[in-house]
Amino acid sequence: MAGDVPNWARRIRALRQARGWSEAEAAAEMRRHTDEPLASAHHLVRHWQAWERGENKPSSHYAPIIAAALHTVTASLFPPDNRTRSALEISNATGMDTLELVTRLRTSSIDNATLEALRFTVDQLCSEYAHSRPDELLREGRRWLRRVVEVRHSSSSRWRDALELAGWLALLVGCLEHDMDDRGSAEASRRTALSLGAEAGSAGVLGWAHEMRAWFALTAGDYSGAVVAARSGQDVAGPRHSVAVQLIAQEAKAWARMGERAEMERALDRGRLLLESMPYPDNLENHFVVDPDKFDFYVMDCYRHVGDDRLASGIADEVIRVSTGPGGFERAPMRIAEARVTLGVAAARAGDLEGAIAFGRRALGGDRKSLPSLKMVSRDLAVVLGNRFGGEPAVRSYLDELRSI
Repeated sequence: MAGDVPNWARRIRALRQARGWSEAEAAAEMRRHTDEPLASAHHLVRHWQAWERGENKPSSHYAPIIAAALHTVTASLFPPDNRTRSALEISNATGMDTLELVTRLRTSSIDNATLEALRFTVDQLCSEYAHSRPDELLREGRRWLRRVVEVRHSSSSRWRDALELAGWLALLVGCLEHDMDDRGSAEASRRTALSLGAEAGSAGVLGWAHEMRAWFALTAGDYSGAVVAARSGQDVAGPRHSVAVQLIAQEAKAWARMGERAEMERALDRGRLLLESMPYPDNLENHFVVDPDKFDFYVMDCYRHVGDDRLASGIADEVIRVSTGPGGFERAPMRIAEARVTLGVAAARAGDLEGAIAFGRRALGGDRKSLPSLKMVSRDLAVVLGNRFGGEPAVRSYLDELRSI
């Protein structure tokens, strides 16, 4: 809540204003996103004004139309009340501690209970990605990967399930290695995940292995390679796994960086429609789950790069808000860092050097960061600062800090 206005109402207003629309223009946009009859223009505007005041929460009929008009996902604007349990709560429900689980893996005693405990352990590790020190989580991920891969040589009838879990661990390890700028190791881990996913017949693992290839290409500046990898991943994963949304998002980011705005917007629309069709995730914290709030993060990146500062900065404010918990706890620190870069770019383009540098430094100062991704987005700010304020000592100082990471 912000005052007496529910978050969904405040967010409807913020997203409308970010697009520079009046209430009447927003209501007209609703008509373009449905074939169903709506209220008269006058009454629809009054409905919209009431929604922004927090009155009469939109029904299940209107909610998806409002989300589509604002180019976001229904569950992002109106998340379900029954929020899912955390991975830690779920894993505690198995009743099996780590020592017992490791012992069973060593003896190849892979019954249903062991497999379930192993699945929850992997889920928990993947859920720690956003907050844990990457070096510590990397060591833990590698340990579990070695343990699980050994099951592949056992006579257990459940080896294929264990193999898929090994694939998820290899993906996690590769992501962490890439975050730490160890690109050679990250590519080796990605290939391991690709092999494990193929052997296990896991479309999800295969899709994320292709997504990592697209991500690596994007951060290396190989934008056409990112599009190829993203499209290959979409073919492999199919439309039922949420990785397809992330693959489409990487494609959209690449189009934005190639200056192909129409292709970018088509990709974003495909991603939004696909995510809209998917059920709400069981565990929002798992790195390999695309939650509804993440879609706006993709949109923010794309519009920052094509120079739509009003929309990008408006969405950046929302990304920071939804990624920040009670007491200022940063639920998604890497998303927040990129949102701050976006606000810095908008400030720089508006002539606010002091504000731009402040946002840029806050983005660099977080404890948890993905170095290649942060360097990629910070490059946008560095270019604007260099073009507009190249001779300023504050800019040289900030660029030195950026180079040091």
